[in-house]
Amino acid sequence: MVTLRVAIVGSGPAGIYTAEALTKQAQGPVEVDVLERLPTPYGLVRYGVAPDHTSIKSIAGYLRRVLESPGVRFLGGIELGSDVSVDDLLSCYDAVVYCTGAMVDRHLGIPGEDLPGSVAATDFVNWYCGHPDVPADAFTLDAEEVVVIGVGNVAVDVVRILAKTADELRETDVPEEVLERLAASRVRRIHMIGRRGAEHAKFTLKELRELGELLNADILTFPDEVKVEDLAALSRQIRGNVDVLQSWSERVPADRPRRLEVRFWLRPVEILGVSHVEGIRLERTRLEDGRVVGTGEFETIPADMVMRSVGYQSVALAGVPFDPASMTVPNVAGKVSDRQFVAGWLKRGPTGVIGTNKSDAAETVRTLLAEATPGVAKARLDDLLDARGVTPVTYQDWLAIEAAETELATRLKRGERVKLVGRPAMLTACGRLPHPTPDPQA
Repeated sequence: MVTLRVAIVGSGPAGIYTAEALTKQAQGPVEVDVLERLPTPYGLVRYGVAPDHTSIKSIAGYLRRVLESPGVRFLGGIELGSDVSVDDLLSCYDAVVYCTGAMVDRHLGIPGEDLPGSVAATDFVNWYCGHPDVPADAFTLDAEEVVVIGVGNVAVDVVRILAKTADELRETDVPEEVLERLAASRVRRIHMIGRRGAEHAKFTLKELRELGELLNADILTFPDEVKVEDLAALSRQIRGNVDVLQSWSERVPADRPRRLEVRFWLRPVEILGVSHVEGIRLERTRLEDGRVVGTGEFETIPADMVMRSVGYQSVALAGVPFDPASMTVPNVAGKVSDRQFVAGWLKRGPTGVIGTNKSDAAETVRTLLAEATPGVAKARLDDLLDARGVTPVTYQDWLAIEAAETELATRLKRGERVKLVGRPAMLTACGRLPHPTPDPQA
């Protein structure tokens, strides 16, 4: 029987769930290559889940078992558009599935957004998660007052990390270089801003309650901003959120080192400053026919840093159709065009939780298997990469990187692992680059 060969571009949950679905649903033999531009797998599980949320990060164990399944191969350090093209993949595989997720932040679209000190929460998350694209010195945290725009789970993660002490994060996998900068943080006051009311906030109750348990920060809300007219009409989850937020309005500050204010019914209209962020101008809002409208009442908050956390969006892949309006790849049940498919956030937008990608991937795989013809592709990716002098990071290389991170944690007396920062350190750990020679003068 002819083997069906499939390439999956992206090794986050969507990509690995797609690999799993292929191995389980295929009636005949199947070979799956999971291509990843980074040296490491797992996508947002490794570089998006907050380091102090170890229970969520444990899903990496499940994803690991998929990568270790017969017929599945991990090929890291391979980027679509530079190392290989869509035509290359279609010459080597019977089908290609794009699973690159949503990698960049949405913009506020207000004056002053480009000022130094105005940053994306995604960059901050990537920084404290040790993403290779964000250097360890990207943030200095010398700002005393920080404004975070957004009231979703990412915003909650960001303000929690800003509010915690470095000692509280010492047992996590935060890179040592990042931990040192967190220890030197001058942040004293944090504002989390939502355009709508407390009943419209997107965070989960569990994450919200975590904020109320911070040891290093007082947290408060304002009674008028968390007032809700008809609490009984809300779902149980939302009522729980509102109850917590309203209880914070009754708290008496305990003079902790940091202070977190959670604000509602405010929208940013301008980030203020000349050569650097100096503050943010906000307009009071209300709902009109379900739409957020301004009231003409303004407030200015002084700030040295403004972080936007108003959602993720996907980026176009070279040679792959893309709809700039929805920021997704157009598809029907996962099918993009002949032999090309899509899954995950790139398919449906940044919605749902990690587990949502499992059913999404299963749908795409059903569509793929109903149409794919084994044996169409004749070329071999390994031959193509060899001819170009491109050596992928193998799964065994990844295990060596993991082992180095475990050894580093032991040496630093920190938790189970400490992430290596940057591609050179990772490639050195797996023997792809030589270890630096010690400086005899050092």
